[in-house]
Amino acid sequence: MKLEIITPDKKLFEGEVKFASFPGSEGSFGVLDNHAPLIATLKAGKVELTELDNTRQEFMVKSGVVEVRNNKVTVLAE
Repeated sequence: MKLEIITPDKKLFEGEVKFASFPGSEGSFGVLDNHAPLIATLKAGKVELTELDNTRQEFMVKSGVVEVRNNKVTVLAE
């Protein structure tokens, strides 16, 4: 699935991932391929992702919104 992490200053990440986890305001959650459509708010914490080659990355966010739709995940974060 395609993942984009965008902040007011720049795009932090854009690429294909096989898993991503988020610090949801109602609790942490993960997203895999073919996830049901979803919009959720984020609290301060780590966005963790695993790329197709199993490379893992982490990004700290203060808050934000994540949208999952048609195997595309968009994160608007601070």
